Amino acid sequence: MPVNFPPIILASKSPRRQELLTLMGLNFKVELKDVDESYPSGLSPAEIAVYISEQKAKAFTADGEIVITADTIVALNGEILGKPEDRAHAQEMLKKLSGSRHEVFTGVTLVKGDKIHSFYDRTEVYCKSVTADEIDFYIDNYKPFDKAGSYGVQDWWGIVVVERIEGSYTNVMGLPTEKLYNELLKFI
Repeated sequence: MPVNFPPIILASKSPRRQELLTLMGLNFKVELKDVDESYPSGLSPAEIAVYISEQKAKAFTADGEIVITADTIVALNGEILGKPEDRAHAQEMLKKLSGSRHEVFTGVTLVKGDKIHSFYDRTEVYCKSVTADEIDFYIDNYKPFDKAGSYGVQDWWGIVVVERIEGSYTNVMGLPTEKLYNELLKFI
């Protein structure tokens, strides 16, 4: 690693975020806190992602360490598609995403002591049309119940259904790594 970052805490149970930080070459530990992920009405998708990320960050007190929190939002024509509540909800969301363009926003917050910095990234995702059988196959085999919008860009949906993206691929996975690295450099 060309930069000697202070110790890092990743406040996320997401295996994808953990994998991305590892691929970035960062040494980190995972710490989790329960946080209310509700948000005020009237916020844009970008504002929602940052608001929830900041709420997660407020649960930590870090002096010598940098805490990284993040929240990813999928938005389709202004509608927020969060994590599915159940199979029927996942089917409904994936049907909406079929044949459409949607946006993925990830809000990220960095905290060290009393210093806090938040930012977000936005990516457009274009999906081909899929059948109800393909949606059922995806849900049965990939169990996307822990993912915003009910899909993972790194699995079958991303390989077969996503036609193209405009913006950061890793943002769609849940952490805009290229932007995060630059923001960490400015933050330390």
